[in-house]
Amino acid sequence: MLFSGAMTALVTPFKNNALDEEAYRNFIEFQITEGIHGLVPCGTTGESATLSHEEHERVIEICIDQAKGRVPVLAGAGSNNTIEAIRLTRFAKKAGADGALLITPYYNKPTQEGLFQHYKAIAEAVDLPLVPYNVPGRTGCNLLPETLARLAKAFPNIVGVKEATGDMAQGSKTLSSCPQGFSVLSGDDFTALPLMALGGHGVISVTSNLVPGRMAAMVNAFRKGDGAGAARIHHEVFPLHEAMFFESNPIPAKTALHLMGKMEAELRLPLCSIGAAAKEKLTAVLRQMKLI
Repeated sequence: MLFSGAMTALVTPFKNNALDEEAYRNFIEFQITEGIHGLVPCGTTGESATLSHEEHERVIEICIDQAKGRVPVLAGAGSNNTIEAIRLTRFAKKAGADGALLITPYYNKPTQEGLFQHYKAIAEAVDLPLVPYNVPGRTGCNLLPETLARLAKAFPNIVGVKEATGDMAQGSKTLSSCPQGFSVLSGDDFTALPLMALGGHGVISVTSNLVPGRMAAMVNAFRKGDGAGAARIHHEVFPLHEAMFFESNPIPAKTALHLMGKMEAELRLPLCSIGAAAKEKLTAVLRQMKLI
């Protein structure tokens, strides 16, 4: 299974309103050295919504170049415009990505048939492993298990899903509906272990931006049959799962990485610097976890 384990939804470092390539390369190296299982550039956590097309492509190129095949790269390539999603997915393939992460079309609020036709068009246009990304809290639409199963059975290059509803009932239905070998990845850190207990295959993580080694260790323990060890790590890092959403993601993650000395805290509008109260709480958690 190409996409499994702990995969980091990478933040995108900025400096003076431009991509900070040096910080980004160093950050990717930190992730790989710590044992992360995969990298996901240009997702929500990477502020993809405020990247220019040229920046989006460059972020993917740098990630692939720096990873050098040591871990899979699942490149964010989604859009609420199907033609644009196809263009971005074609670029991801040309750049050498191992697959493309495709968010459900946001704002349009398509029907289930519209979602099926959207992913069908991409799957037929680009021969690359594809992973739909279902996060109704951000997009306004929910890719239901029966639609996902229909896609997975019809198109062999639709190989998994990032399931970020936080709904364990939906996760369970997705696991039971989709073909064997279909990778169901949690899109919420706090559901990673529960979803794996139901048969899930890992997590696309925000928390692993800070502690890639701990998130990878949790998955590794579970894979070895050490459920108690995996649960212990889950509880150890749970304060970070909560802290990453003291304000909108990726504001806390990028602020934490700045406090850890990894990059500037710079965000792009409409995201702005973390509020004083949230920063105080975040700093306390980082100190509790001995990260600063």
